[in-house]
Amino acid sequence: MNDLTQTPEMLIAMLGARARNASAVIAQASDAQKADALRRAAQALRDQAPAIIAANARDMENAAANGLSPAMLDRLKLDEERIAGAAAGVEQVASLANPLGSVIDTVVRPNGLELSRIRVPLGVIGIIYESRPNVTADAAALCLRAGNAVILRGGSEAKESNRAIHAAMVEGIVAAGLPADVVQLVPTTDRAAVGALLKASEFVDLIVPRGGKSLVARVQEEARVPVLAHLDGINHSYVDGAADPAMAQSLVVNAKMRRTGICGSTETVLIDRAYGAAPALVQALLDAKCEVRGDEAVQAMDNRVVAAADEDWDTEYLDAIVSIRLVDGVDEAIAHIAAHASHHTDAIITEDATKAEHFLNAVDSAIVMWNASTQFADGGEFGLGAEIGISTGRLHARGPVALEGLTTYKWIVRGTGQTRP
Repeated sequence: MNDLTQTPEMLIAMLGARARNASAVIAQASDAQKADALRRAAQALRDQAPAIIAANARDMENAAANGLSPAMLDRLKLDEERIAGAAAGVEQVASLANPLGSVIDTVVRPNGLELSRIRVPLGVIGIIYESRPNVTADAAALCLRAGNAVILRGGSEAKESNRAIHAAMVEGIVAAGLPADVVQLVPTTDRAAVGALLKASEFVDLIVPRGGKSLVARVQEEARVPVLAHLDGINHSYVDGAADPAMAQSLVVNAKMRRTGICGSTETVLIDRAYGAAPALVQALLDAKCEVRGDEAVQAMDNRVVAAADEDWDTEYLDAIVSIRLVDGVDEAIAHIAAHASHHTDAIITEDATKAEHFLNAVDSAIVMWNASTQFADGGEFGLGAEIGISTGRLHARGPVALEGLTTYKWIVRGTGQTRP
């Protein structure tokens, strides 16, 4: 058991040293052994579901008492179905193609040297996340399968759930003959431990933050380790004048209301003034118990619409609230998205293929969709298995980050005795 009386810096150094040692073991483990560890971990999640649910109930009670919002409570909640889904996600990662050792490209130089780039693990990954305890299982599975060790630091609101899930994952990992230190959970909720992790460049190769704007901002400001940022999901669904009304209504209501607390939820709907069924679309959202905040034209469609303030166009609600604005065509929609989006996920709904291709090419987001709900912005839905997050940056990895995004590469050079003149 870790000595929690030591300083955060000492604690992180101890976890980091263990992770570094474990990363050397996991990097050389066979793919079959890693897949076996994940299948065993998935079964342990199922077997320990009652204990995990009991731990989650304690977190839910404390979170409700501390005034956590309904959307955040939904993110925190675990039940048998969600645990089964987490276990299935871990198993799916076990079944994915192994990225390690794959050859990215090969070239033979004029002097006969053969140069290849080969995928290899990153090493040790630190993941700092809030609310969603399923990230404990997802992150552990992805990091392990990609040959990395991981140090997890979950939010205080999910501490009991995270510990229970971590225990199940470690049970499967150890049963497969791999070291427990491949997946470690920071055993304290002291915020100073986050700061120590962000500065642990000797031990940690990449930091992945998953949480609200304040968490990501802190990580980006304090980190002395490269950061793979998962920022806000200020996502847009643009309803073009050539959209099919039935499809548009179905997609927009789903994109906003299926699960309002996930990062793929649509937060702003832009409607072409040429779209004739805008009032019916607004009514459908209101009837689905969604608060609508609109510009003057949208307010005129239904007296239940609330006036939108300037900040609404830059807000990730994570709740049953949506902002709606009328725009003059696809180019104004693109301009609005450029000014207000978080470069996460944006969609166009239209039957006009030319406009759709223009939108897909012009919108600079990690995920751009045509005639699909933004709720599909998920690694599992992309066939990647569980995801570590959705990167909204432009370096290393972008969009849903799964196995390939948790690898780097090295150069392999094969010669026949060449010397450099």
